[in-house]
Parts: sequence; C-alpha cells; structure tokens
Amino acid sequence: MSKLRLDEYEYFFVDMDGVIVRTDQLVEGSVDSLHDLSGFGGIFVLSNNSTRTREKFSNNLAGLGIQVSANSIINSAFVLAKYLQETRGPTSAFVVGEEGLGRELELMGHEIVDPSEAEVIAVGMDRGISYEKLDGALSALNSGAEFYATNADKTFPTPEGESPGAGASVGAIKGMGFDPDLIVGKPSSVAAEIAMEVAGTGDPEECLVIGDRLETDILMAERAGMDSALVMTGVETRESLEESGIEPTYVFESLQELVSSQ
Repeated sequence: MSKLRLDEYEYFFVDMDGVIVRTDQLVEGSVDSLHDLSGFGGIFVLSNNSTRTREKFSNNLAGLGIQVSANSIINSAFVLAKYLQETRGPTSAFVVGEEGLGRELELMGHEIVDPSEAEVIAVGMDRGISYEKLDGALSALNSGAEFYATNADKTFPTPEGESPGAGASVGAIKGMGFDPDLIVGKPSSVAAEIAMEVAGTGDPEECLVIGDRLETDILMAERAGMDSALVMTGVETRESLEESGIEPTYVFESLQELVSSQ
C-alpha cells in the first residue's frame, strides 16, 4: 500500500456517520482533522443519511464545532431529489422516511402526496416506520408507482453500537414483493456522479473518498475510479477488512491518523 499524499487531491468526499460523528457525538479528533484537511482541498460531506435536510446537518455540525455549508453536504435525500429532478422533472412522491427526505424532495420542486397520487415512492431510513406507511407504499406500488431508495445500508453506527439502517425500510418493502427500481446512495454511480457535479469536477482522480464502510464508501470509490481511505471508527473491523474482497487504497485507524500522516 502506497503512502497517502493529500496534496495529490483537489476534493475530499468525507462520510459523516462513523467518520466525523456517531449520531450527535463527535469522533475524537474530527474537528481539528477536518480543519487541517481543508488546507489541502475542498471538503464535501458525502453521506447516505437521509434523516435530516442538508441545512439541518450543517447546523448540527456547526453546533459541534464543524463548519460545513449546506451546499457542501451531499446526503442521499439530496441525491435522490436531484436525480429525480434531472431524469423526470417535478415528481409526485409518497415518502417512507424521515423529515429530511421529504423536505429535500420539496426543496427540489417535487410534491409529497398520498399513495393514490404518487408517481414514485421514496424510501429511506425511517425510525418511525409503521404498518400504515407500508400499507401506503404497497397501495402506491400496486397502482404503478416506481420504487426509489436513498440507500440500503444494513446498519447505522451510534455511540451505543449499530442500529438498523435504511436497509430495514427497503427490506420491508422488498418483503411485499417489490425490488427498488433504483438505489441512488453509495455505492451507486448516481451518488458519485452527483458528488462530482456538486464539487465541480469531471475527473475522479482528483477525488479522495474517506469512509468507514467497505460496501458503500469504498465500493463507490472503486467503481467511480476514485482513490479511497477506510477509517476504522465506524462499522468495519480489521477482520471484516481481511474477509472482504473490496480493497481501499489506504487504511487508517481514524480521520485524525489520516491527516496526521502528512
């Protein structure tokens, strides 16, 4: 494995949960590390978390001492909203997800509607998922709505350990007999393409992806032709890394160690 040189990159796509924070608690050293990393290039938070709007994530990070503008946050709710706008135009959607997903769709010009009026169902992590929501999703799908998911992460890192991720919501609907028409979050090429669009680059070699999950962050980078750095402050362990066929370009114990390696 070659030595990381941060000055070889122009843009850094940094995952949030498990790299910078765990829920609303900072990962040790992340504030200073992000500040130092910004001296090498543009920082964009690229997250599969669809539970809050980009504005709310920005405000939450600011409260923890991390200054990242909403325009530099690329979460899967925004990715889905932007993808639908670019491919379908304004769309009517029934949401199985939290406030951030519905609001990002609205901000992009889509309309949140009842299942009977939905052209698509938009599904993300939903800690308030209910039989009523699933019944609505089934009704919409049986009426011809298309099924778009923000991501299919199996779990979500918290200070207390792992909790169910968006894959639980997606899996519940798959259990009713419907597979997603598209999953837009990492490791999808959609997430990589929209991240590069937001950053203003067409060259994946200018980008370094920093994440804690092999099957999302690192696999997306591999597919997109970007270098990647895995940090061990989230869901992966040395054992899971050894057992995986997905190989990051670099491996560090933490974002702090990554930055201090320069």
